[in-house]
Amino acid sequence: MPSDRLDGKSVLITGTAGGQGAAAQRLFAEHGARVAGCDVQQGAAEASAAELQDEGHDVQGSTVDLGDPDAARGWVESSAAALGGIDVLYNNAAGFGFAPFDQMDLELWRHVMRVELDIVFHTTSPAWRFLCGGGGSVINTASYSALRGIEPLGAVAHAAAKGGVIAMTRTLATEGAKHGVRANSISPGFVSSPATDAAVDDDARAWQLSKHLIQRPGECIDVAYCALYLASDESAWVTGQNFSVDGGVTAGFR
Repeated sequence: MPSDRLDGKSVLITGTAGGQGAAAQRLFAEHGARVAGCDVQQGAAEASAAELQDEGHDVQGSTVDLGDPDAARGWVESSAAALGGIDVLYNNAAGFGFAPFDQMDLELWRHVMRVELDIVFHTTSPAWRFLCGGGGSVINTASYSALRGIEPLGAVAHAAAKGGVIAMTRTLATEGAKHGVRANSISPGFVSSPATDAAVDDDARAWQLSKHLIQRPGECIDVAYCALYLASDESAWVTGQNFSVDGGVTAGFR
């Protein structure tokens, strides 16, 4: 049930047009946060924010290409000004690109790095001074692909980028500790969402589900509840960790 777990917190969430970002935006708002969301799809973040505004929540949305560092910085700084600071930065947004290694070219490799790793830097860099000024929480989205090799998915670039997200998160935790900044990452397993459904075919979907100990695809809310904990003061002594929300796929096979 909605509560005040994030009452008064100013939160930035990327990728709020749908899927995990939209689920987190709603959950965070219902728990008292003031939220600024963004998405690369024209008008989509504004539309998802408007639904929550109509319900009385303090949510705003913007169309932003986070692959453009200047656009990302502009969104972070304008959102911080509108919200009066930043308490939580949730780097949820990501693109994708999959191909077997013998079919992967440099263009695809660089695209994946841009939309899965660079964009985390593009938002966290300008947000850092706001977070360090008052303490806060950085939440980054990684993937179980960073934790184990998955041959059928053609995920070399994806795995490398998400492994970089986890490593970046741990280093942010070490540098942010003296400023009261915590940094953690979440590694989802196969979650059914518009993005993941578009990225994998039926065979890859069935293969992934067959490896989960809990035999169902994840739901966006499963990940959002983990993010809610990391955004809240309940996790005040938790930093530098990667949380696997994956139906048990990284624990072992049945």
